[in-house]
This record gives sequence, structure tokens and C-alpha cells, in this order.
Amino acid sequence: MEAHETRALFVISVAAELAGMHPQTLRIYERKGLVAPARTSGRSRRYSERDIDRLRRIQELTNEGVGLAGVERVLELEARLTDAQERIAVLEHELSEVQRAAGEALAAAHRAYRHELVPLPKAIMVRVENRRR
Repeated sequence: MEAHETRALFVISVAAELAGMHPQTLRIYERKGLVAPARTSGRSRRYSERDIDRLRRIQELTNEGVGLAGVERVLELEARLTDAQERIAVLEHELSEVQRAAGEALAAAHRAYRHELVPLPKAIMVRVENRRR
């Protein structure tokens, strides 16, 4: 997450305008726990670009007919999905590193035992039969 996305810059009236909604709606969303703007020492709300994006997403969902409880659940699931995707990316990177290291170890083992093999000009095979009576 970029620092500029989380820096709380916008007062409620500007945030409401940027999100395309009324300031009172932002207050309602805050009371419902859908958005949590930063506060100044004087307790004024300050919204970040990330907050504005979240407000726009809430508006998208409510325009599609999703209730606020549903919006909350959708946002929670989207956050979990993002976390899972990030974890998968980390695990895929770790797996590729392990595979690379294993490949290098295998190549080193092949190099090591090739030096121990001695070619024979002719091979003689002796077959011994063990007869039991």
C-alpha cells in the first residue's frame, strides 16, 4: 500500500464530494463501521484516498441493491481475498526459490557422481545360478 493512499488529507465535505455522496452519508457509514477516517487532535475527520475508494465501492454495492450489512460482508470477503492472493504470491515466490535451490543441488549431485564413474572398455557379465534341491 502506498503512503499517499493512506495519508488522511480530505475533510468530510471534500471526501463526500469526491465519493459522490452527502456528508451525512459518510457519518452514517462511519457509525456502521464501514469506514474509519483518521481524526485530527480537534476530532475532525480526515479521509485518505483509500477511504475515498472504499466509499466509492460502498456506493457501487448499495446502488446494486446490497444492504449495509451485505456491504460490510462483501468488503470483509474482498479484504480476505486480497490477503489470500498476497499470501499465495508470497508462497509461489518461496516455492520457486525452493525449486531453484533443489535444481541446483541436483545438478551439483550429478556433477559430483560423474567424476566417480570410471568407463570400462568391455563389460563382462557373470551369471551365477543358485540351484536349490
